[in-house]
Amino acid sequence: MDARHFENRADRPIVIVGSLNMDLVMRTPRVPESGETLEGHGFSTVPGGKGANQAVACARLGGRVALVGKVGADAFGRTLCDGLIRDGVHVSHVAAHPEAGTGVAVILVEDSGQNRILLAAGANGTLDVADIEGARALIENAAMLILQLEVPMAAVERAVEIAHSAGVPVLLNPAPARQLPEGLLSRVSILVPNETEASLLSGMTVSDSASAQEAASRFLAQGVGSVLVTLGAQGVVVVDGAGGRHMPAQAVKAVDTTAAGDTFIGGLAVALAEGKSIDAAVALGQRASALCVTRPGAQPSIPYRHELDCRELP
Repeated sequence: MDARHFENRADRPIVIVGSLNMDLVMRTPRVPESGETLEGHGFSTVPGGKGANQAVACARLGGRVALVGKVGADAFGRTLCDGLIRDGVHVSHVAAHPEAGTGVAVILVEDSGQNRILLAAGANGTLDVADIEGARALIENAAMLILQLEVPMAAVERAVEIAHSAGVPVLLNPAPARQLPEGLLSRVSILVPNETEASLLSGMTVSDSASAQEAASRFLAQGVGSVLVTLGAQGVVVVDGAGGRHMPAQAVKAVDTTAAGDTFIGGLAVALAEGKSIDAAVALGQRASALCVTRPGAQPSIPYRHELDCRELP
């Protein structure tokens, strides 16, 4: 399904199958060398996880959204769900695992704004096909299904199968980078990898607009409807049935790039669900992402729609 032909589905929820993590964030002048101890300057616990981040981004940017995932039966899990509810995300399909703890991400944020992340999947790793089947009706009636790869691949595959069979557009953010099962991409309407993920999946080095377009063409040949390769400060390369084009990023001073990609996907998905063109949807996602990186943290940095309409970016 080519994203240029999405109908207006804003009356249906965007459904996200993905991870919920509590981020343990330490700011540092730089990443320490092996065996080196550095003094950081700030520690915080911040709600995160790619699934939850994308759900919050969709909700704050004007979409109806429901999340399918797992947390632990612990304080972190309760805090994450409470925050999602405050943002208007439906969490009836976020279950608390009785034994596994809530997922945790340890994030080092350099003064330059770049980050390094270590994940402990916890309850995210217990999301299974039965959980997806329990959300079948929700997925079949979605405006769009969004997935990442911080939950087991079997759950991802089943969710994609259900959505594809029901004619629901599928947006896959293949992060963190890993190989995909054969045939999965043929059921994906929109693929949104960054340079690292596009390089792994295409088997070639992706570092600029030209190489991104070449990699994207390989994904189209496997059946993907539209490919959006995110290149950080270089912007986004879009390749679909209309050809390829490069959409430059707005220049801002980055404070923290955590959740920038998730915010982009939230803006993209909401705009597409509203029936906007893919280029207009990319522009909204880029504007939201640009504002996101000027703020610290994952979910706290994600902007609201009214901020994009009324506020000039730094």
